[in-house]
Amino acid sequence: MDTIELTAPDGRLEAIMARPSGAGPWPGVVVIHDGVGFSADLRRTVRMLTDYGYLTIAPNLFSRGRVHCIRTIYRALVQTGEGPPVRDVIAARDRLVADPDCTGRTAVIGFCMGGGFALLVAPKGFDASAPFYPTLYGDYRTLLEGACPVIASYAQRDPMLIGAPRKLDEALTEHGVEHDVKVYPKVTHAFANLTPADPLLRVTGLGYNEDATRDAWQRIFAFFDTHLSEPTKP
Repeated sequence: MDTIELTAPDGRLEAIMARPSGAGPWPGVVVIHDGVGFSADLRRTVRMLTDYGYLTIAPNLFSRGRVHCIRTIYRALVQTGEGPPVRDVIAARDRLVADPDCTGRTAVIGFCMGGGFALLVAPKGFDASAPFYPTLYGDYRTLLEGACPVIASYAQRDPMLIGAPRKLDEALTEHGVEHDVKVYPKVTHAFANLTPADPLLRVTGLGYNEDATRDAWQRIFAFFDTHLSEPTKP
């Protein structure tokens, strides 16, 4: 796993990139962090995807300063659906596609804030999108027109996203987009993320849930096996 520098339309940003062992080419996956930013949990996810056989990149959307970036992130998720963070994710995807070891097929995965961006970029040239509890607001029908296939994972006990799974399902159904939207019972927001606060959260009945997380990843890998299996490079 290497730290690299990406060039994007709005300036340079940090990213981590990891390659599977053995000979490529491999499909590519962009991983978008949550509001915590780069973390041990994010690196664990990158490592898992690489072990599964994906050329993986994770851009740091806070590279140009957390306060400044939070403002542009909020505008994109709540108001515009566009902006520097979206262009940063696309730049990360383009970095994968330009790599000789990439088949040219790509997916995007995101958590919470990152899940919102995984949906925003679903119509922008990816082959699959896998958001976990995506914080995305606005008109889903408009934002997701032309989206790639989507596999989404939500928590039943998530006070931040009441009604969001239904909105997503309805929008994707209306557009004829292949999708799998699942709500996991008895879990809460961030059920698939391991954080330093997890021991305390578990005392309250919240936090990481191993069974739901395992099922979500099994669904995602099966979905990706279907949609990332055919190479697009000559």
